Amino acid sequence: MPKDTVMHVSDLNELHQLLSDIMIRRLKTEVLTQLPPKIRQRIPFDLPSAAAKELNASFEEWEKLMRAPNSVATETVMGLITRMFKQTAIAKAGAVKDYIKMMLQNDSLKFLVFAHHLIMLQACTEAVIENKTRYVRIDGSVPSSERIHLVNQFQKDPETRVAILSIQAAGQGLTFTAATHVVFAELYWDPGHIKQAEDRAHRIGQCSSVNIHYLIANGTLDPLMWGMLNRKAQVTGSTLNGRKERLQAEDGDKEKWDFLQFAEAWTPNESSEGLGNEILFTHFEKEKQHDIRSFFLPKPKRSQLATSCDESKTFVEKNIVAPTDPGKIPTRDITDYENNIEPGAKRLKSVTTDDRCSPQQGQPPWPPQTTALERTSLPGKNWQCGLCTYINNTLLPYCEMCGNPQGSADHRNCTQDKNKNEKDASQEDTSKNIWTNSGCEKQVLPPSEPEPVAESEEEIPGIEREDGLSPQPGDEWSQRSDTLPVYDMLMFRASKHTDRIHLYTKDGNQMNCNFIPLDIKLDLWEDLPASFELKQNRSLISRFVREWSSLTAMKQRIIRKSGQLFCSPVLAFEEITKQQTKQNSTKRYITKEDVAVASLDKVKNDGGHVRLITKEARPQDTSTNSRKFLEEGASVPFLNPCLAQADLTVKPSASKGYLQAVDTEGNPLCLRCQQPTGQTEQEYKANSWDSRFCSLKCQEEFWIRSNNSYLRAKVFEIEHGVCQLCNLNAQELFLRLRDAPKSQRKSLLDITWASKLPLEQLNEMIRTPGEGHFWQVDHIKPVFGGGGQCSLDNLQTLCTVCHRERTARQAKERSQARRQSLASKHGADITRFLVKK
Repeated sequence: MPKDTVMHVSDLNELHQLLSDIMIRRLKTEVLTQLPPKIRQRIPFDLPSAAAKELNASFEEWEKLMRAPNSVATETVMGLITRMFKQTAIAKAGAVKDYIKMMLQNDSLKFLVFAHHLIMLQACTEAVIENKTRYVRIDGSVPSSERIHLVNQFQKDPETRVAILSIQAAGQGLTFTAATHVVFAELYWDPGHIKQAEDRAHRIGQCSSVNIHYLIANGTLDPLMWGMLNRKAQVTGSTLNGRKERLQAEDGDKEKWDFLQFAEAWTPNESSEGLGNEILFTHFEKEKQHDIRSFFLPKPKRSQLATSCDESKTFVEKNIVAPTDPGKIPTRDITDYENNIEPGAKRLKSVTTDDRCSPQQGQPPWPPQTTALERTSLPGKNWQCGLCTYINNTLLPYCEMCGNPQGSADHRNCTQDKNKNEKDASQEDTSKNIWTNSGCEKQVLPPSEPEPVAESEEEIPGIEREDGLSPQPGDEWSQRSDTLPVYDMLMFRASKHTDRIHLYTKDGNQMNCNFIPLDIKLDLWEDLPASFELKQNRSLISRFVREWSSLTAMKQRIIRKSGQLFCSPVLAFEEITKQQTKQNSTKRYITKEDVAVASLDKVKNDGGHVRLITKEARPQDTSTNSRKFLEEGASVPFLNPCLAQADLTVKPSASKGYLQAVDTEGNPLCLRCQQPTGQTEQEYKANSWDSRFCSLKCQEEFWIRSNNSYLRAKVFEIEHGVCQLCNLNAQELFLRLRDAPKSQRKSLLDITWASKLPLEQLNEMIRTPGEGHFWQVDHIKPVFGGGGQCSLDNLQTLCTVCHRERTARQAKERSQARRQSLASKHGADITRFLVKK
């Protein structure tokens, strides 16, 4: 194109033709043809008069600027537009809150709410909190590693119904296909951002049509922005696609949304100054917790201490509720009962036998949905299996012990035709089919047959019909199951970077399939092949998921990091911990003095010199004298290690840098492992601060052992602020309290575990809540016991209440150990007076 050519709007068709020669575009509608449609709808509404006072004043100022004869500075105009954009968010926040509460009345609806300003995000969050609904929120303050966890929570947890998202922070790269509705509480200047935000729910995996609602407040900046978005969409559509495009959205029925004009005006969170007794806790309220009459009342059980923080537990624990109608059993409960419960465990619950085997001790029954089924009286009569004579419930289509379909009595006749010895042996094996595999958990095997046992990768021949009877209703499933392999044992390997578990045969051969444990809890078996439709195979997966879920997130990380092939995750963790070298240090963190001592010892033993590296200044030439190094922190040859080590006990702690050793060849040594960093002399002279570590692994380990904030962030990536003792989600309570209005924080805290904390700490939570008020990172092996300067394996998340109790218990143990030490040191042994001198 010639340089003097000027492209106007009228030349968009010509520009499109020129771009078509060098650009190939495939639109989403051409590639993903099976996606359901998007349905856009504009929700226009009028604002209450009290909500738009400031905005009206800004509009008057805007009109004056437009009528001014002289040209106004661009900065002034842009500043006014930015201020009006924010005032629009404040003016319509009350109506947006009412609209969200209206949508929450549908208990089965999951939807997204997009906004731009933090003020609008705050208002949307308050609406969800006031409705007592579980939610996730992603804005610019949420780290990228935590966003994936929040996305998985919204996708998998049916109790998490709302995702409050920032258009810029969460408008790209995330998948929220569990939502069927998208609400735009605010508009944005760029139609590309708007379309990308819409597609968070409209992408691969979406099975329902996506309804998109744009809340347009009349008399604000919204109508102007909507017209501007359509004009921009027409320009980009004509340029790139050769046709005019626009955000096609039908106008909603205005009478349907008349209630929005009566919404109360919303104001941002009030400041903490001047908070009265009605908002803060008082000493009188705290004294009520120690009423002497409570001493004579029966102590409530732990399960009765229900708090609002219990809402933050996983949704699996929440679903332990019996159906309202005893005669009707949810299909989901029946499915979980059939697929996820170990047959041996069900047999022990249903029938009293002489078998003394019990489920694995110390593990809660899983999944909890079975309690609802167990408490429900099932109609009808039970039926007896014709193969193993086990009495099954009438709702089960096949035997829960051996998988024999209901009504297949011919199998019993077939078995009776065999000789008596084989029949007795088969019955004996059926009644004692619980065996122990390598000292691991108990496994339930299908009843033994006279045919030889097939290998794990081969098919087990089914029982042929010899009586010539007509097929029964369940024979089709039986014939299909006969063609699928049955595994008596499986091996597993956890992915290092994802949540998936890879499957292997007992010989270690890869089966080329994997699954996510959370999907198995939700009874989603789509990722596994058809062979896991069999009851025997599913029991192996369910047992693994139960053991895997019993481990803490930190223990799961250790297993993933090892990359080992294992049968039982519990035994795998024990083997890994035995192989690890145990460090013993009574110092909490690595200090600059520790680095200086290690560097001096390295140079003293192997030769070389030391230098002080800082982030701001470069190290000086190594030809300077030793005294100048001690005073100014310059790089010097190593002369007298004893004198230098004595003088450096004070200087490095006050400096901003680290004392680093340099070997005889001029290579700087790693601060962590004292190995060469692999940088040349020119590189480390140019940027000495980047030559502190030899690898990213050493850098991470060093910061974990020396930096409290870095350590806390790494633990949070693994455990997400969930207490490892009481399993309460302290981080979610913090977010709920932080996002709630200050007037409601007191009532939220009063019904949670945090009400046990001191008065000053409770009021500080109300004024300025922070993560440190709700959960801490603690050492599993205490520091005074040698657990200091440890890796992530010795760290755990504790809520503030559990941390206080554990700290008090450890202080008592240290006091007792100190007294015993003093008694043994200064005490006299009475037997010495009995010895004849």
